[in-house]
Amino acid sequence: MSPKKSPFFELRSGSVDTLLFVVKTTDLDAMRAELTRRFEATPEFFANDVVAIDVRRLAENERVPLAEIAQLLDSVRMRPVGVVADTQQSWATESALPLLEARDRRGAAAKPADEESASTSTADSGEAANGAASTVNAASAASTAATNAASGATASASLEPAPAAEPVRLATSSQTMVVEKPLRSGQRIYAKGDLVVLGLVSYGAEVIAEGNIHIYAPLRGRALAGVQGNHDARIFCTCLEPELISIAGIYRTTENPLPADVLGKPVQIWLEEEKLMIEPLRLT
Repeated sequence: MSPKKSPFFELRSGSVDTLLFVVKTTDLDAMRAELTRRFEATPEFFANDVVAIDVRRLAENERVPLAEIAQLLDSVRMRPVGVVADTQQSWATESALPLLEARDRRGAAAKPADEESASTSTADSGEAANGAASTVNAASAASTAATNAASGATASASLEPAPAAEPVRLATSSQTMVVEKPLRSGQRIYAKGDLVVLGLVSYGAEVIAEGNIHIYAPLRGRALAGVQGNHDARIFCTCLEPELISIAGIYRTTENPLPADVLGKPVQIWLEEEKLMIEPLRLT
């Protein structure tokens, strides 16, 4: 039998979605304190999510111990799978983690290391450094890509409950996806274009789209729009009660209570100068 037609496994070129943990300091103690503070309040939000360590914000003369950062991420139940580097490749290759290639629409590498990053939430929450979703070249992580390619998940299949450690299931169409059924805890939907949800998004459920998200029911789980770096994406819902909202990786959690004029109300959410803006919708 030809090895190319083996019934046991396949290796294919592909891509997987991951979070970028953007390192902006060499002070590991400060990084550990901030990460612990943020995730103690919401320990389940990024549990078992795949993370790439992005060191492109560091200056050429700055270095960080990648093994220690990987252990730090593992301590908050995130799963580091590689390193994204630019001029830092000379020392980044010394770690046990493989180098990954990130395709950003707004490249992090173009920003100087000492440039002050913009605020990443409405007034006081969520840095893009911890939430920037990026498509990572899977050629450097062949086993992960093979798992996703072999799964061949379709839009309808993604309605089934997803195990906590299972990666996002991709839709096969770049057009608008419509989900008519309510989403239970543990279910996860991914749309390569816009996503329209006609039923309740329960606590523990997750809706993800590369474009806009429209939810014509209460949003009580997580909604992540513009996950491939689309800063023009928006989230619309008729009842805002979320665990997490995110646009282009800039996120806000229930750690920061929502104002009374938007909590439980019809709203639209968008980005303005790297800040999440939430505005009531006037439906009448």
